[in-house]
Amino acid sequence: MSALLAMLPPGVTAIDLLTALSGLTAFAVLLAVWQGLRSRAPILVRTKSLLARRNELLTQYLRTERRKPAGSAQTMMTGIVEKLRLLQGRKTAEMREKLAQAGLRSRESLIALLFAKLALPIAFGILALVLVKGMGMFKLTPNGELLACLGSVLAGSFGPGIWLKNKIEKRYQLIRKSVPDALDLLVICVEAGLSLDAALGRVAREFGPGAPELSDEFRLTSIELGFLPERRQALDNLAKRVTLPAIRALVGSLQQTEKYGTPLAQSLRVLASEFRTERMMRAEEKAARLPATLTVPMVVFILPTLFIVLIGPAVLHVLDALRKM
Repeated sequence: MSALLAMLPPGVTAIDLLTALSGLTAFAVLLAVWQGLRSRAPILVRTKSLLARRNELLTQYLRTERRKPAGSAQTMMTGIVEKLRLLQGRKTAEMREKLAQAGLRSRESLIALLFAKLALPIAFGILALVLVKGMGMFKLTPNGELLACLGSVLAGSFGPGIWLKNKIEKRYQLIRKSVPDALDLLVICVEAGLSLDAALGRVAREFGPGAPELSDEFRLTSIELGFLPERRQALDNLAKRVTLPAIRALVGSLQQTEKYGTPLAQSLRVLASEFRTERMMRAEEKAARLPATLTVPMVVFILPTLFIVLIGPAVLHVLDALRKM
């Protein structure tokens, strides 16, 4: 005891030390009691969470663009599309699904696509007619001028579809690369005791900076699981938005778990292993194609330079010898 008292700073007695420890203990007790009193019932927290997700989903589905003035380009496109009743066509639902696969779910995106499919053929045709027929820029024959105008109209007609298809393919490539890592984190979340919608939301938050495409799909699925009357419908929507085989296998496994109560973590672990093996095989396949891909650049660019370096000095010596003879 005397050794402990000797370690105290000058002017501090044992009574002061006991007083300080008693004050810290009382503060810790009050803090614990306050935390216990302020904690709410779990059912209330869960209910508020579901209501927040429901409101978020409704906002996402029903949001309208209000920041643009009445005379903006978006308003003009909306007016033309609505007057021509293009939103009531047979292919409108198919276009909406394609836009959802590209990550464009708003009504404004659908209106812009419909307006582009209507206006671009006319604009390209008029432009080709002015350049070829009016200005005589390319000096074509009458048949060539007709073919140029028809080709411009076809390019404007198929251009929006080609752009949308390329956007979907690029988005699917990014999603395909991040699926195995996302499944690993999903397995960890499920084994930690989280529900499926909570686990998907957690994975979406963690993968937001690195894989925003997959994070967006998982976040929307998590919201729909808490909002839609049937959880199977939310998983079906995920399979419709992302038609990759990996996502379809994931949706099938989740639906089987929801229906029969099979262990979710085990099935997800098997899927993650399969997808990682598939990704490795795809990388090995690209590496195996690399020598054949490099053959043409090597023949065109590397071998001529190599021949000049190796054979050039000998050719110069032969030319000098011929000049001296």
